[in-house]
Amino acid sequence: MSSRTLYKHAGSKTALIASVLTERDRRFLRHMEVDSLEGLFDALAEWIRTEGARGCLFLRAHGETGGDQAAITAALRAHKQALFERIQAIVATETGGKADPALAEQVMILHEGATAAAVYRGADAVARARDAAIALVHPEA
Repeated sequence: MSSRTLYKHAGSKTALIASVLTERDRRFLRHMEVDSLEGLFDALAEWIRTEGARGCLFLRAHGETGGDQAAITAALRAHKQALFERIQAIVATETGGKADPALAEQVMILHEGATAAAVYRGADAVARARDAAIALVHPEA
């Protein structure tokens, strides 16, 4: 399919990217429907094994478009917020219902870092991040 035909149907490059990100968001978050830290990082490792380790598509799209495309920025923010909310729910479950946004943020950073590090370290990076997240949330273990 030519670029001209593609843009005729999508409207613009930005609209095409936003559509791809919307679908990726739906698929990724569905894959992350788990209720434990172990499950969260195991789901990420599975995603990387099946989808490949190329880093975060949302961050790549944002960076490649210069960060000044409102639709792409909105897709990025919505995706990361939804992922953060999922992680907050998991942290609350793991801590007996205690809401701890700072702890959830730390787990989110480990999750994001594992996604990036898997590009060059492989799925083992996800396992190490999982171990760190569990140690953070359950220091007594």
